[in-house]
Amino acid sequence: QVQLVDSGGGLVQAGGSLRVSCAASGRTFSDYVMGWFRQTPGKEREFVAAISWSGDSTYYADSVKGRFTISRDNAKNTVYLQMNSLRPEDTAVYYCAAKSRYSGRNVYSYWGQGTQVTVSS
Repeated sequence: QVQLVDSGGGLVQAGGSLRVSCAASGRTFSDYVMGWFRQTPGKEREFVAAISWSGDSTYYADSVKGRFTISRDNAKNTVYLQMNSLRPEDTAVYYCAAKSRYSGRNVYSYWGQGTQVTVSS
């Protein structure tokens, strides 16, 4: 089992920045690909960003490319999402998730509890 705890959300004005974090425990952190997702009421959870187990490869949704940066610190068992140039449409609950790097399936098995990010116009 992997336990994930999301933190760092809050209220920020449009154009501002925020960094959310996800602390992992329970298993070897570097065995997992980490991702960030977000969800707003009435909508499906959507992919935001992902990072390989080593941190060498990153992936982004088109809507956040160039504004958000995902990173990880395997020594601290933590993954981060730095969000710059925030827009009101970025308002959502942000969730981190983990999937085993050994699995051939693109399924995230573990999820954090979510942290609310609100961007005011």
